Amino acid sequence: MHPMHLSTYAAAMAALSLTTPAFAQDVTLRFQHFVSPASANPTYFMQPWADAIAEQSDGRIKVEIYPFMQLGGSATNQYDLIRDGAIDGGWVIPGYQPNRFPEAEALELPFMTTKSAEEASAAAWEFTQTYLLDDFADIHIIAAHMHGPGILHKRGNPVASVADFAGLKLRGPSRTATLLLEDLGASPVGMPVPQFPEAISRGVVDGGVIPWEQSPSLKLDELTDSHTDVAGDRSLYNLYFLWAMNKTTYDDLPDDLRAVIDANSGLMASRWAGRAHDTGDALGRDIMAASGNTIATISEEETAQIRAIGDGVISRWITEMDGKGYDGAALVDAAQRAVEETAGTAE
Repeated sequence: MHPMHLSTYAAAMAALSLTTPAFAQDVTLRFQHFVSPASANPTYFMQPWADAIAEQSDGRIKVEIYPFMQLGGSATNQYDLIRDGAIDGGWVIPGYQPNRFPEAEALELPFMTTKSAEEASAAAWEFTQTYLLDDFADIHIIAAHMHGPGILHKRGNPVASVADFAGLKLRGPSRTATLLLEDLGASPVGMPVPQFPEAISRGVVDGGVIPWEQSPSLKLDELTDSHTDVAGDRSLYNLYFLWAMNKTTYDDLPDDLRAVIDANSGLMASRWAGRAHDTGDALGRDIMAASGNTIATISEEETAQIRAIGDGVISRWITEMDGKGYDGAALVDAAQRAVEETAGTAE
């Protein structure tokens, strides 16, 4: 090629590289969570979600999933890590920061959600769209979901009545859960899930509440003797989660790559995350039963008494929220309505 043609060609290629950066914009997103990679959500939602993003972007987006907070920080400040860009995204439990996101507690109140995590997660997404977007305006929400029914795991015999809660030191994951445990006569100890196994083994707590799916990864078949659910189709308690990413990281993606994230977000992703917990709950329960531990259900009569105590928690929560300038009754009504509208819709 003539030297002039070579220089013209080089100039054209340089100009092209400046005007068409999309060809070079491969993106790696680092997401983290605080549980075992073998537990339900990472296995059945997070990793498949990351794989879907990679496939649908033709490999231009790679999502790396880091368990056990390997990128730093703690489970309690995960929201801030995402907001500040210390990580690109991850799993958040807003309830780990009590009183910071009070409206979200409506979904965590006693006996609020059905025992289907998928249905509860659909309700969570709908409630989030109506009431919580301003609370979480400084991050980008991909999914809002709930886990499955909270189960009481403890050393010794299962709880069979309200009286059996008296004096038990029990781990609770959220403010609303600890309020219920306290009203039942227990001594609640709030702590994130990673601290639970050591707390049981050291006798700091007698047990605690957590869904079936977390039981195997926490070795509750070895650390506890019994696992108890309440009767009926409603959960003793539930916990609200976000799968989210840094807002600037999301906004700075090219339009076509942002569309890939969007296609795997929203109601479908929330249901997907919920189904992951339903799958894990069934497997976790089977593992606990196979260990020889006692699997129990509190009678309908005693469950009714527990639910009445839970109603007292809800009433006090409404009054508390009114004092903070919110309409507590409207929040409870909206959460109940979202749960009722999504009941029976699981795949």
